[in-house]
Order: sequence, then C-alpha cells, then structure tokens
Amino acid sequence: MAYEQPTKEEIKEIFDHAKRIAVVGLSEKPEKTSYEVSKVMQEEGYEIIPVNPNAEEVLGVKAVNSLEDIDGHIDIVNVFRRSEHLPEVAREAASIDADVFWAQLGLENDEAYQIAKEAGMKVVMDRCIKVEHAITRS
Repeated sequence: MAYEQPTKEEIKEIFDHAKRIAVVGLSEKPEKTSYEVSKVMQEEGYEIIPVNPNAEEVLGVKAVNSLEDIDGHIDIVNVFRRSEHLPEVAREAASIDADVFWAQLGLENDEAYQIAKEAGMKVVMDRCIKVEHAITRS
C-alpha cells in the first residue's frame, strides 16, 4: 500500500506545533537508536515521555507502561516497536486522541495507517523524526 506521507510543509507544521512526544519503545540503553533520537529531540526542546513497561526512567523522565498512563495531551506518538505491533499502538494513540502517529524508519503497517488516519491523526511512516526535524530546521 502506498502511504500518503505529509508534505515537507506539513512536517514542519507538526514540529512547530508539537511540544510533547510520547516515545513508545524508548530504550534506556544510550547505544540504542530510540534513545539517541529521543535525546536529540529532548535537546531541541520537546518534552519526551518514555513509554516502556520495562524501564523505570529514561532521559531523566519517569517511564510509563502505556500511552493511556500519560496525563495531558500528546502531540506526537513516536513508535520504536516492530511493524507487527503498530496496529495495537495506533489504537492506543487513537484512544488518547494524539495528533500525530509517527512510525520510525523501517516501520510501516497498512492496518496501523488506516486506524490512525480514521482517528483523524496525521500519519508518518518509515521516516526518522530526528532526520525530518533537522531537515525542517535547515
């Protein structure tokens, strides 16, 4: 299936309006991509909320077990879980009324795309949030 990716302008708009990013599958290991990417986004001024039932805290922030455990609105749900887990995460993102469902580089799933789109979210798949952010800032 061909995904309708947001335009460069729409991606810039996402970053301009977003403040809180929930990172599903954020590892507490600094050598992991999820940690490295989230650390950069945190340094860029975004509030990072780690969603990982196996971690106490990541990047100095207390981790939560699921998206539903987060108080307040989430602008972007950034996912670092294998593609087969994306539909489940998309349903959870829809249930908390997140604005954007973002599946990291190498991740895509037709069912998750449909769930997120039908819930009214902007959907980005198979793109790195850190790279896309750098492009919009250059």
